[in-house]
Amino acid sequence: MKKIRIAAAQTAEFLEDTEAALICAAEFAARAKSGGASLLCFPEGFLQGYLTEDAAARRNALDLASPAFSAVLNRLPKTGPMIVMGLIEIEEGRLFNTAIVVDRGVLVGRYRKAHLFNREHVFNVGTETELRLFGGENCFHAGTDNPVFEAEGLRFGINICYDTNFPEAARKVANLGASLIVCPANNMCRRKTAEALKDAHNAIRGERCRETGLWLVSADVTGERDGRVAWGPTAVLNPAGEVVAQLPLGEPGLLVFDIPRHA
Repeated sequence: MKKIRIAAAQTAEFLEDTEAALICAAEFAARAKSGGASLLCFPEGFLQGYLTEDAAARRNALDLASPAFSAVLNRLPKTGPMIVMGLIEIEEGRLFNTAIVVDRGVLVGRYRKAHLFNREHVFNVGTETELRLFGGENCFHAGTDNPVFEAEGLRFGINICYDTNFPEAARKVANLGASLIVCPANNMCRRKTAEALKDAHNAIRGERCRETGLWLVSADVTGERDGRVAWGPTAVLNPAGEVVAQLPLGEPGLLVFDIPRHA
């Protein structure tokens, strides 16, 4: 069976520090290239930070048609794996939580997060336990397109973090003939919330894999700030919803794994 090597970066947050994010991206891309990876995923909001306050988001947002974004592309590697990277996008005054797809320094497409965490959501985190969270992505507009991309024969679609709570998001990827969901994520939460959800992320993503028969790779942030903590998980799940590879929680690193080129 032909296989393709994919990679996912578990990184620190870079809040309003694009320069540091680009240096980090170059380092991880070089490691992924030396490891033979054809596809590399970075976390949600990686480039400018997961900024959900309108003023901060607008201050850092990039128009993908702008010289400023061209300068970002020029900083990304011209060789090595195709890159999926989260950023804050602006177009005609509207903000989007976006993942760009870049191949050797060329933008080949984007996916805009479709399901925004801007209302109360109830997570089942145990047989008798529910966790109610109130979202804060009100500054963003929801995306409507569901593109599929290809890296050396591997077709993949993108779900960004909270998207994976919705079966239809994964189903759209499957219906377009992909075999992999790429999931940029950012689970920087208050410590009590992070503790409660520590095992929920992969459980939810596993449901999407079993429903669709797709593989899934996630990339998340790690670290602490302002009473919040992020551990990950950065992981690969197979079509049975099983975690077949995962980085240690709370540690930056690069996950590399071989999956079938065709489902």
